[in-house]
Amino acid sequence: MDGSLQARSATAAALRDDALRGLRQPQKVLSPKWLYDQRGSALFEQITALPEYYLTRTEAAILKDNAARLAGLVPEGGALVEFGSGASVKTRRLLDAGGHFAAYVPIDISAVFLAETAQDLRRRYTEIEIAPVVADFTAAVALPEHLEATPKVGFFPGSTIGNLPPETATALMAHARAWPGVEGFILGVDLVKDSETLVAAYDDSQGVTADFIANILHRLNRELGADFDLSHFAYRARWNAAAARIDMELVSRRAQNVALGGATIGFDAGEAIHVSASRKYTEASLARLVQPAGWRVETLLTDAARRFAVAVLAPV
Repeated sequence: MDGSLQARSATAAALRDDALRGLRQPQKVLSPKWLYDQRGSALFEQITALPEYYLTRTEAAILKDNAARLAGLVPEGGALVEFGSGASVKTRRLLDAGGHFAAYVPIDISAVFLAETAQDLRRRYTEIEIAPVVADFTAAVALPEHLEATPKVGFFPGSTIGNLPPETATALMAHARAWPGVEGFILGVDLVKDSETLVAAYDDSQGVTADFIANILHRLNRELGADFDLSHFAYRARWNAAAARIDMELVSRRAQNVALGGATIGFDAGEAIHVSASRKYTEASLARLVQPAGWRVETLLTDAARRFAVAVLAPV
């Protein structure tokens, strides 16, 4: 078996095991990391352009206004390392201002999407080494060996950290703190605000977010031969004030059984699969998140309405 077939086989086995484990729990869950195959990554890029989704344009404006300052956090000849890079759209603000960078290391779970993005970046930024790493960034990621001793700054925009359980988010930040030569971290976080604005951002009028979340069932059907009938599931987004998060779920419209990986998964009418959560932060709750991982909030850059923040973290 060649390497690519082995990788696909290993991914399918991990997807099957993770899905069966999650769907057998009393509260059914599917990990949001499986949303990001090639189709899912493309759908998410569509979401970022939706009128209701204020997060991307607000963060982009903060990055534009502070690009030189943020790029300057990377030492001369240093590397910018990004978790969950996707199409690296926002990162280009820093790359444009970072002529002194030696390397940019985009880390993403979607190999095909990452390869396409890296190829485009190499054409645009010929003086910067583009060193992509295919990995699940929620675990410790091995950076390219030749960059191990290079001074580096982490970058995690888009408030994606809000999609992680707090303990996972803190562990991720601890992994980054353990990188040799790490000198700082730039972190995008969405801030707590009124529930109407928050729910609209995750339940858009065009239904793109619903398609994105439902893509996880498409993937189970396509890659594992499951028989989810997507017309029998509805998308729901709701604000959980107690946990300061938006919960995104797929709700069974009827009692039904689904075949998956040699097993049968039963659903009651109205039973939900929790697919993703997006946590929102205050300055105090963000500090509580990163301090156990060895970081402190040095600067919090926000828009005028304080809807979104780009936090500059320093190691302690």
